[in-house]
Amino acid sequence: MRFLFLLGALSLIAAPAAGAQSPSQASAPPGWTIVIHGGAGTIERDRLTPEQDKEIRTALGRAIDAGSAVLAAKGSSLDAVEVAIKVLEDDPHFNAGRGAVFTWEGRNELDAAIMDGRTRAAGAVTGVTRTRHPVSLARAVMEKSPHVFLSGAGADGFAVEQGLQQVDPEWFATPERRRQLERMKAKQLGSYDVDRKYGTVGAVAVDVEGHVAAATSTGGLTGKRWGRIGDAPVIGAGTYADDRACAVSATGAGEYFIRVGAAHEICARIRMKGETPRQASDAVMAELEAMGGTGGVIITGPGGTADWSFNTPGMYRGKASSTGERKVAIYKDED
Repeated sequence: MRFLFLLGALSLIAAPAAGAQSPSQASAPPGWTIVIHGGAGTIERDRLTPEQDKEIRTALGRAIDAGSAVLAAKGSSLDAVEVAIKVLEDDPHFNAGRGAVFTWEGRNELDAAIMDGRTRAAGAVTGVTRTRHPVSLARAVMEKSPHVFLSGAGADGFAVEQGLQQVDPEWFATPERRRQLERMKAKQLGSYDVDRKYGTVGAVAVDVEGHVAAATSTGGLTGKRWGRIGDAPVIGAGTYADDRACAVSATGAGEYFIRVGAAHEICARIRMKGETPRQASDAVMAELEAMGGTGGVIITGPGGTADWSFNTPGMYRGKASSTGERKVAIYKDED
C-alpha cells in the first residue's frame, strides 16, 4: 500500500496541470496579419498592359512588405496600416495622395481615415490639399486633437501645426488624372469615375497583441463637385476597427457604402450574429449590390483572418501573415 501511495503521488507531480501548454506551444510566437487594397472596379486583363500589371503588383507588394516589417518586429497594427498606406499614397498608380483624381474645378482634394480597434479611437480628414500623407494627418487628428473629423482649410492648418510634411498641390497631380478629367468633361459623362475604377487605398491589420486597426485614403471621384465626400473618411462606412470583431477598409461607390454603413455593419454582424468575416462581408456586399452599389472590402480580425469580398471584375489587393502566407492579386479569377 505504501508503494502504491508513493507511485500515485509521483504521477501527480509529473502530470501537467490542466490546460498547461507543451514547450512547443509555449514557445510559439503570436501571429500577425495584414491585408491591403488599392481600389476595385472594371479591372480586367485586357484593360491593363503587362507593364501596368507588373508595376501595380510591385507597388502592392511594397506596401505589404512595409506593413509586414512593422508587425514582424512586434509593432502595432496602427503603425502597420499607416506605413502601408503611406507607400500607396506616394505611388501614382493609385487614387490617393500622389495620383489622386481631380475635382471638376481641377484640384486634388484628399480624404483619409484611421481607426484603432483597441480603443475605437478614430481620426479622419477631408478636402486636404497640401499634406503629403493624409493618413498621417488623420492619425494626428485622432491622437493630438479632441476631435474625430476635420475638413478643408481647418485640416490643412492643423497639419501645419502638427509639423506634418507639406507639399505644393502640384505634387499630387499626374498627367493621366488630368486626361481622365478632360475626357469626362468633353464627353459630359456622369458623376462616377471615367473608367469605373475606384482607386481608394486601404489597409487592415492585426498585431501580435491581437489588436486590429484600419486605414483608408483616397482622392475621391474624378470630377467630384460641391465638396462631395465619399465613404473612405466616414467612420463606419469606409473605415472601421473594433477588437471585439474585426477591421474593415472599403473601396467603391461611396454613396452606397455610406447608406449601408458597410464597415460597421460587417463588424456588427460578426459581433452580434457570430458570422465569420467572410460571411459578414459577403452579406453586406450583396445588400450593397442590390441597391446598385459596386466595390469591395478587405477584412481581418483578432483571430488573424485575412479576407476580402468584392462585386467588381477586379480589385487591387494583397495580404501577408506571420505564417509565411503572402499574396498579391488583381483579377477576380485569381481567387
